[in-house]
Amino acid sequence: MTDSRLAGFYNLDLAQRQALLTKETGLDLGPIFGVGGLSAAQAAAMIENVVGVFGLPLGIAANFVINGKDVLIPMAIEEASVVAGASHVAKLVRESGGFRAEADPSHMIGQIQLVDLVDPAAAERALLAAKTEILAACDEVNPRLVELGGGARGMELRRLEHSPFAPMLVVHLIYDTVDSMGANSVNTVLESVAPMIEAISGGRARLRILSNLADRRLARASCTVRPETLRFEQYAGTQVRDRIVEAWAFAAADPYRAATHNKGIMNGIDAVVIATGNDWRAVEAGAHAYAARRGRYEPLSRWSTDDQGQLVGELELPIAIGIVGGATRSHPVAQASLALMQVRSARQLAEIVAAVGLAQNLAALRALVTEGIQRGHMGLHARQLAMSAGASGVQIEQIARRMVEEGVIALERAQELMQADSEA
Repeated sequence: MTDSRLAGFYNLDLAQRQALLTKETGLDLGPIFGVGGLSAAQAAAMIENVVGVFGLPLGIAANFVINGKDVLIPMAIEEASVVAGASHVAKLVRESGGFRAEADPSHMIGQIQLVDLVDPAAAERALLAAKTEILAACDEVNPRLVELGGGARGMELRRLEHSPFAPMLVVHLIYDTVDSMGANSVNTVLESVAPMIEAISGGRARLRILSNLADRRLARASCTVRPETLRFEQYAGTQVRDRIVEAWAFAAADPYRAATHNKGIMNGIDAVVIATGNDWRAVEAGAHAYAARRGRYEPLSRWSTDDQGQLVGELELPIAIGIVGGATRSHPVAQASLALMQVRSARQLAEIVAAVGLAQNLAALRALVTEGIQRGHMGLHARQLAMSAGASGVQIEQIARRMVEEGVIALERAQELMQADSEA
């Protein structure tokens, strides 16, 4: 098992980090170390009209212990401080035993929309009476998946009375996709059984598509943090703890704050989902729909204090991701990322993703209630501006450090410093 702490990793240069990671893991991580990890020819086989490849920075979040196991976590993201924030919080949490996480089985919901029903009640009765036959027909579509432990798990009916085209009946097929995200599997099943559903119900099947509100496929993460580990400069640990709980209460009461609160969670989640070749748009859609499941938009996490005075964090959201199929198999970086995390199932990957989301949420809240969100971003933002001004090599750090010292982080100032350096 690789120790996820990687002491001094942040202070190493790029080549040293790559060498250390290779040494510690014993893995061939060439695709991760490459530029984009994907050739134009490979990209052309994945989508249409390909003309090139777009790269994102890929960093390693260190210090994570999840369910008692050290995990090095790849994160693909362009936003400064996300990887550093998650790594720092993971260091604090590991002192209290690390993150605990769990994930539901990979049950996805496929929807078949039925319209033009003469007698919706009779259609419901007929469909329920034929439930066993319908589920058996679903399993016949993909026998290989059934052999792997997946397949149809149930059927539910929902009558939509408030549609302009009411009465409308929606058939929900619950389908276990095992280690895949499952969109293709579910949609194929829906297309295959739709004629059977039409014949039994007497209606017309219109849309046949999976739902990205995958609320049968939830992942949960939790952690406890001793208040003394939260201490920051002049802020006592208990003060930081209480301010974090107050910040969460703000999000719980106000959807405007909740949206930004959840965006911070998704900073961590999306970065891992992208690094593993999964569909981050589907995960985003499910997360935000789940946040509004009670009729108002709410935070996906909860922060409180337990009887021992420890800060307690909890996160729950749908995470429909896989380790087989799609880009998870065709993208070299996705494969290397899964190998680095030693992931063996989609549920295990969902647990890791949830833990990173909770860590990133705590990192953002801790910064907000102490130094403010901008200070942590300044150094990296200054380096980005230095590069935009044309700096390279050691110039980048020199100009960035000068701007941070002056407190003027701006492209114009970076350009002035570049000009002064060239005239010296």
